[in-house]
Amino acid sequence: MLSNGDATLGGQLIGLFTILIWVFFASLVFWALIKAVMGLRVTEEEEYEGVDLAECGLEAYPEFIGSKGSGR
Repeated sequence: MLSNGDATLGGQLIGLFTILIWVFFASLVFWALIKAVMGLRVTEEEEYEGVDLAECGLEAYPEFIGSKGSGR
């Protein structure tokens, strides 16, 4: 037997949708809090320079400095 005999398909679907709705709204609240506190994206300048430089203070691929793709 794959399932509990007392568990109906309708009951399982109700449980599934209840969990999906809970996770969806809990995620919305969580993402809204993150966005309000620290933001979801880096600044345009950090994005242009490269996030590795903004977060770590060094180039991730120093051999590419000065190339067309590095922005310098």
